[in-house]
Amino acid sequence: MNRNLYLIAYDIRNGQRLSSLRHFLKGYSTGGQKSVYECFLTDAEYRCILRAVRDLIEEKEDRVHIFKLDGRSKPHTLGIGIEPVDPAFFYIG
Repeated sequence: MNRNLYLIAYDIRNGQRLSSLRHFLKGYSTGGQKSVYECFLTDAEYRCILRAVRDLIEEKEDRVHIFKLDGRSKPHTLGIGIEPVDPAFFYIG
């Protein structure tokens, strides 16, 4: 199964929406911190996230950025940063 690495960052103004989005994205995340998540996604998972994010946010108040990263690039981590790893499987539930 082909997965691409995405970086998803958000700025959500409402606490309830923030909590809902954070909980949702953690199910797809392999790492990240606070409002930035690293996710290895199939095309179908990416489309699922797009639909869900549109339903979870208020477009006039919130902001979500999704960046597709080049999998050939080696990430540079500093401090206690851990390089993103594409796991053998994900449990979403």
